[in-house]
Amino acid sequence: MADMLKKVKDEIKELIMASAGKAVANGDFPSEALPDFAIEVPADRNHGDFAVNAAMVWARALKKAPRVIAETLVNNMEKNSYIERAEIAGPGFLNLFLADRFYSDIVLSVLEDKENFGRSNYGKGKTVLVEFVSANPTGPMHIGNARGGALGDSIASAYDWAGYDVKREFYVNDAGNQINKFKISLEARYLQLFDDSIEIPEDAYLGEDIINHAKAFAEIHGDSFVSVTAEERQNALCDFALPKNIQKLKDDLAKYRITYDCWYHESDLHNSGKVDEIIEKLKASGYTYEKEGALWLKSTEFGDEKDRVLLRANGVPTYLVPDIAYHYDKLVTRKFDIAIDVLGADHHGYIARMMAALTALGAPADNLKIVIMQMVRLVKNGETYKLSKRSGKAVTLETLLDEVPIDAARYVFNSKEPNTHLEFDLDLAVEKSSQNPVYYVQYAHARICSILRNLSGEGIEPKNLSAKQMDCLKAPEEREFIRHLATLPQTVVFAAHSFDPALLTRYAYDLATLFHKFYNACRVKGEAEEILQARLNLCVAAKTAIKNVLTMLKIDAPSEM
Repeated sequence: MADMLKKVKDEIKELIMASAGKAVANGDFPSEALPDFAIEVPADRNHGDFAVNAAMVWARALKKAPRVIAETLVNNMEKNSYIERAEIAGPGFLNLFLADRFYSDIVLSVLEDKENFGRSNYGKGKTVLVEFVSANPTGPMHIGNARGGALGDSIASAYDWAGYDVKREFYVNDAGNQINKFKISLEARYLQLFDDSIEIPEDAYLGEDIINHAKAFAEIHGDSFVSVTAEERQNALCDFALPKNIQKLKDDLAKYRITYDCWYHESDLHNSGKVDEIIEKLKASGYTYEKEGALWLKSTEFGDEKDRVLLRANGVPTYLVPDIAYHYDKLVTRKFDIAIDVLGADHHGYIARMMAALTALGAPADNLKIVIMQMVRLVKNGETYKLSKRSGKAVTLETLLDEVPIDAARYVFNSKEPNTHLEFDLDLAVEKSSQNPVYYVQYAHARICSILRNLSGEGIEPKNLSAKQMDCLKAPEEREFIRHLATLPQTVVFAAHSFDPALLTRYAYDLATLFHKFYNACRVKGEAEEILQARLNLCVAAKTAIKNVLTMLKIDAPSEM
């Protein structure tokens, strides 16, 4: 069934326009083109379920006072199954109140859609590529990657549920300076095994993983690579270690419930000639120039703070060039309608230069959406937590998931808008109480499952009811709960478009709260059959909606806790 809130808003618009049409036919309004108007949900439901400002925005075109326009619209308004009544407030606002049928149809639509409740065809199948994490393959994933993984995966899910054709992608930086540094680091550790006078280069990677790779390589090849050229030795070590690192990334992310449709390698851009091609395209665009032997992009012409070097004087491309080729490939070669990057806070300056390059190339730069996420502060025992007890090193994704459940990690990382700093309380994440938000939401689902099990044990099962039979759900707690239930499809769309899965965790938390409020105020067992069945159906709808949101976020919805 379609998004009920959207359906009702569309019906309200048609209702208002039909009223205006009747007023024109009756001679009450002149025949004039009328501007669009807003339909909003008031903060105070005592003022109606929807507020319409048509009378205010039409005053100039109709040359009438807004209140007169509002009165005319009400007088010409036809009956509607979802609108019980209309009232005029203030200078001419129309406040509309929902009828019983709206509440009945919401519950029935959830029961009908089941695991698809919350999905819509809003995106109409437009293609979306979400690139996220893309951690440097020269080492393990850090806590920022953990946040980026949860955010990117959930943004992709929101777009999928909103009716888009979504692909997830990991960009493997397996070329350039960081790989050269990786090679030199491996080489030094390998040579040290046979000559302890070998010193570690000042800028080498110092991680324990580098030492372990060198030892594993030596166990297979012994000292046979000591006497070969540095290039041969470095390449052999890199060819041995890099695939293991990439596989470790895949394994850790799979444990985190993240799988990708594509692992796109930077080296493929170089090997296929796409990096050279993009340089030639940029030269042909007329937005490059040479200075001091280097090739520069006139990025300031597109709002960047300074021009950017594309080719160094030695002819080696800067890191920006393969990135430009990669994004050109996304938007032009592969023709994704929307390309989303989830990047760390240190990438703010990256946005302007990438947009400049794409615009210079004539690519649809506006279709690239860059989500910047802020840093994570880990807290334990009320203090900043920086070290892993096990290794004494900075906390990685792997060590984090040893500390807290995956459900908690995915929920907490999606509990704040990406561009805000996040405090991750490790103690709270493992706490089994209502203070822990993921536990609170999961408990609501488990509680509903328990209610349904207990009633089933007494021979009471939910029955299929008609809309009229569901009209008995009139208690304020029932109506407040159902109104929130109805917002899921729109919340999913908003979460996608604002790149903010926190809208989904907030929806789930508020739904759990409203369910507890409803269940504590409205008995199910012991009521008359009609009320019992209507409330039992509402419990099933609540269970469905909570599970759907948790499923979207790849968080378990337990039936027992």
